[in-house]
Amino acid sequence: MNGVMIQGTSSDSGKSFIVTGLCRLLARQGISVCPFKSQNMSNNAYVTHGGKEISIAQALQAQAAGLIPEAFMNPILLKPKHNSSSEIILNGQVYARDTRHYREFAQTAGIQAVRESLAHIAQNFDAVIIEGAGSPAEVNLNAHEIVNMRIAREADVPVILVADVDRGGSLASVAGTLELLGADRERVNGIIYNKFRGDIELFRSAVTWTEDYTGIKVLGVLPYLENVNLTGEDSLNLKGHHGTSQQAINIGVMNFPGISNFSDIEPLTHEQDVNITLIDANVKCLYKFDALIFPGTKAVYEAMKRMNAPHFRTQLINYHGHIFGICGGLQLMGREIFDPLFVENDSLTQIHGLGLLPLTTAFTDEKITRQVTGEISGWEIHYGKTDYDYGDDFTPLFTINGEPEGIKSHDMHLAGTYIHGVFGNDAFRTQWLNSIRRAKNYGTREILDTHTVLHDTFDAIADSLLAHLDISAIMRLLHREDTKPPHT
Repeated sequence: MNGVMIQGTSSDSGKSFIVTGLCRLLARQGISVCPFKSQNMSNNAYVTHGGKEISIAQALQAQAAGLIPEAFMNPILLKPKHNSSSEIILNGQVYARDTRHYREFAQTAGIQAVRESLAHIAQNFDAVIIEGAGSPAEVNLNAHEIVNMRIAREADVPVILVADVDRGGSLASVAGTLELLGADRERVNGIIYNKFRGDIELFRSAVTWTEDYTGIKVLGVLPYLENVNLTGEDSLNLKGHHGTSQQAINIGVMNFPGISNFSDIEPLTHEQDVNITLIDANVKCLYKFDALIFPGTKAVYEAMKRMNAPHFRTQLINYHGHIFGICGGLQLMGREIFDPLFVENDSLTQIHGLGLLPLTTAFTDEKITRQVTGEISGWEIHYGKTDYDYGDDFTPLFTINGEPEGIKSHDMHLAGTYIHGVFGNDAFRTQWLNSIRRAKNYGTREILDTHTVLHDTFDAIADSLLAHLDISAIMRLLHREDTKPPHT
């Protein structure tokens, strides 16, 4: 295949970041490039137009490449649950609710799906940029892995190794990783040092040492981009955000066990007057927050157990700010949750919710995955059906294809929805934030276009790669005849 694989010396080294940038860089040159990650482990999921689940990281990479996200870009998605297992998503659909037989799956249905996806990409695109996972030096996993060097061999592509300078120990991580790769070391044709802060000239001796010691070319040193962020795919990326405005809105986001689609919060970080803090049930003072967001979770029962802590419940009863629930967070805000088939929990069939919203939820064994278009756009990923008791005090939050969706109080202080990506709808996000701003006598703000912000981010990443990497060498690794470096 015409392509290259980006592997890292560790998780969060910047693989997704670099794959996204390369996809954007090549697409700007009119090259038909496809992102690919054989297996991802993440609860940050996106639903394609065909109702298939993939990691949101590959969905963003597809958008950077000018493509519509498809299931073949991420044929295997593992979604961690609270009980040390994961749900297996194969070709966008639920294959198994746990990973008890994962090794057998990986060597049969799993690798077969990967091969079919790679064959499809080879036939339909000029090039592929493949992302690895974690580190290829996890020798205890090598016999069964289908995401790092096994995939480089299947696709027969060269590998570029990425190390995180900001984390420290990057030279040792590069040398150690290469030492443990065995025969696969020959596939590594380049090294990138990522997230460097300060004067890059001070790192020149490290580059020279790396090339002398390993015999592998360092393709560049990428600086740490302070204001350029992409939604992460694992808990290492969970962090707060502080805006730049003097009149700030303080939002607390519950960091639930099994938190899912924390990417829903990302559009809020682009608002200059929004501060976001991750909190849990041990938070000392809820009242300093103007709003609370209950995001999705793959562990609804465990999340409810923690929020039943007396200290938290007492604060919540006396809390008068805005509260917004998404998916599992919406279910938790209701009166009751029933699980007669033990879909979400192994022992309990019913729990009491927070009682903030007049609704009840019953889990079924059918998983709902679909895109939503209409008054707003987004996607649903959930087990369970929710019944709303609308009345004088509560009305539907949205109307989708003539049907009510979600719920809200008339003053918007309490609201919830099943729709992921809800805050990516600029008009709705602005409406919700303005209701908080008015409550604080801050006035209102105009709509911010986050679609433009996202694509500016893609371009900023591509520009950084162009400025700091040897793009000619990367183009040669892609096996393209035209080895002239791309330009802006």
